[in-house]
Amino acid sequence: MKSTLSHDAPETEIVNAMRVCCDGGEGALGHPRVWLSLPLDTGLVECPYCDKRFIHRDFADTQTS
Repeated sequence: MKSTLSHDAPETEIVNAMRVCCDGGEGALGHPRVWLSLPLDTGLVECPYCDKRFIHRDFADTQTS
């Protein structure tokens, strides 16, 4: 099932876990660390601060094509 996303993510990371953290990756210029859970039905979550998209490897083909 292809997800209908409203915008292109500035960065996308393929992950192996269903729970990930994001801190913006910019050191002092990043954002507060947040923990995000990937839904089991879509395998995709976006950081509410920086819009980085995390896609579980099992869903990568359906989300990136």
